[in-house]
Amino acid sequence: VQLQASGGGLVQAGGSLRLSCAVSVAGHIFSSHVMGWFRQAPGKERDFVAAIRWGVGTTYYADSVKGRFTISRDSAKNMVYLQMDSLKPDDTAVYYCARSRSGGLRSVAEYHDWGQGTQVTVSS
Repeated sequence: VQLQASGGGLVQAGGSLRLSCAVSVAGHIFSSHVMGWFRQAPGKERDFVAAIRWGVGTTYYADSVKGRFTISRDSAKNMVYLQMDSLKPDDTAVYYCARSRSGGLRSVAEYHDWGQGTQVTVSS
């Protein structure tokens, strides 16, 4: 499987960005799989941002982004999106999309496949 994240960039505080993740799989993406977004700031650990269950579309968010970020998926296109609104300087990080084949949600260890990351920088 290949996960290709894109859409990062430089934005002022209060602005918006939409990240995209193209999922290329040799087989099928099963309904039990979970697609997630994580982020990692310089010198910090990789943290959970949001996740979506591929089949039913149930979404989950870190408290720090709840109400500002929206995760969604397009099953027909094998795409996952992260709409980020009301961005803050603290949102600055490299954002990664990832897939969990075990239904994991918030832990890095529960995800098996990772994309290369896209840089998001929010200026104050």
